[in-house]
Amino acid sequence: MRDDGTTAQDPRPALRADCGQCFGLCCVALPFSRSADFAIDKDAGKPCPNLAGDFRCGIHTRLRETGFTGCTVYDCFGAGQRVSQETYGGVDWRSGSPRLAREMFDVFPVVRQLHELLWYLNEALALPAARPVHPDVRRVLDRTEELARLTPDELAALDVGAHREKVNKLLLRTSELVRAGTGRGGKKDRRGADLMGARLKGADLRGVSLRGAYLIAADLTGADLRGADLIGADLRDTDLTDADLTGAFFLTQPQLNAARGGAGTRLPESLTRPGHWTPGD
Repeated sequence: MRDDGTTAQDPRPALRADCGQCFGLCCVALPFSRSADFAIDKDAGKPCPNLAGDFRCGIHTRLRETGFTGCTVYDCFGAGQRVSQETYGGVDWRSGSPRLAREMFDVFPVVRQLHELLWYLNEALALPAARPVHPDVRRVLDRTEELARLTPDELAALDVGAHREKVNKLLLRTSELVRAGTGRGGKKDRRGADLMGARLKGADLRGVSLRGAYLIAADLTGADLRGADLIGADLRDTDLTDADLTGAFFLTQPQLNAARGGAGTRLPESLTRPGHWTPGD
């Protein structure tokens, strides 16, 4: 057992994008609009002009410099390779029929949502304080995995929202148990709070629920976020320089990718320090 409660068999590393096994699905299936995150407009189902013939990004090493910061933030939680290699057995959208391509683009975001839920459920199982709900979590995790293996027609008809509600009830209970273990759980609930641009430098946020909180451009330099619930928190341009996120839970790689940080930012072992973070940030 590691310090963050995960084990050597932790399956979450597999729930990350493996672009080499994907047919560039996020570069085609998803729409984006010209903004601070994207340099151009692109409709859903239309290939990004930067997508090469081998399904690789032609400007991958220059995405931020060329106005495609949003691409560096996104992560499909491994849904891209699953849809490409398992759901469609290695048949790509270019070589298949137009109908197959449209179907694949519809299925991809469904599987992406299921894989995100798998990330949270696997993390819940890795949290010792959540042992009272582990049996229920395992059952729902197994069901989520079953759903991700459905046929394309079944996935297209799936009510992901209804399943997400079932998962969320368990994640809420998990949060209560873990935060209670910090001795501060329940005392500070900032769920959905509007903290955009908030000055929280050095703040003691241990055991605080920040579920769905808006922390856009907030100053969290040196803040203590150990044992904080960060599921769904908007961390775009949040300054996490020298913040302590060890023990923070339900934090994902896309959230970190959207934030700013540096060499002094302490992270859970299951996550990777974003490449655009520099010691000078």
